Amino acid sequence: MKFVRRLFLAILFVYLLPALASAGLWYIKERPGNWREADWTSAHILPKPKDDQDAAIYIFSATTGGMKGAVASHSWIVTKERGGTAYNRYDKVGWGSPIRRNGYPADARWYSNRPQLVVSVKGEDATRLISKVEQAIQSYPYTSPGAYRIWPGPNSNTFVAHVLRSVPELGAVLPPDAVGRDYLPEGRLFSVDADGLDLHATLYGLLGISAGVRSGLEVHFMGLVAGFDVMRPAVKIPALGRFGV
Repeated sequence: MKFVRRLFLAILFVYLLPALASAGLWYIKERPGNWREADWTSAHILPKPKDDQDAAIYIFSATTGGMKGAVASHSWIVTKERGGTAYNRYDKVGWGSPIRRNGYPADARWYSNRPQLVVSVKGEDATRLISKVEQAIQSYPYTSPGAYRIWPGPNSNTFVAHVLRSVPELGAVLPPDAVGRDYLPEGRLFSVDADGLDLHATLYGLLGISAGVRSGLEVHFMGLVAGFDVMRPAVKIPALGRFGV
């Protein structure tokens, strides 16, 4: 009985209170009432392709809309070949084409929310990795119409996390509020990144753990992530994000 009470208190303080605090902040925040009122234009984070001849790969994440924005974000992938005159943006969405290409400007706001840059790779490294990223995009198994579920996944973050695990040279994991990133494709319960440096165990994205060089140590509960990063010192707080280096 004492163990159950301690477990309940741990869940309350580590997961539920931060989520409730985030929901309270989100409730009083000024935001668009629906997708029609939202700003989907460029946030002018990236240079114009003609002004930057290097190859590039970018991963973006931005708070999503509606009440789910209190605890969740949406992520996407951007690539550009060396000397390319345009960016290619890839999103997994729940409407229209399952893997949408160039549906929005590469660095567009999402439901009026300015995106954050999760990682960028440029130059020769990007040239070498773009084909691997494209292969990982093609290998994502949930590409048929209807193959999308907001929670616990597979969703937009499941898609981007799949690419990051498949191309670990990108050197990143999605932020803690990327709900759905821990849902492993094809219902797998265990996965090791392609370079063997991060491992993931999950019960369909509901309960799980990630550990390794990029993930640090994370414990997942109902899509919420708590943990810490050793290589780049930081704490990961459910719904609120990553705080540190």
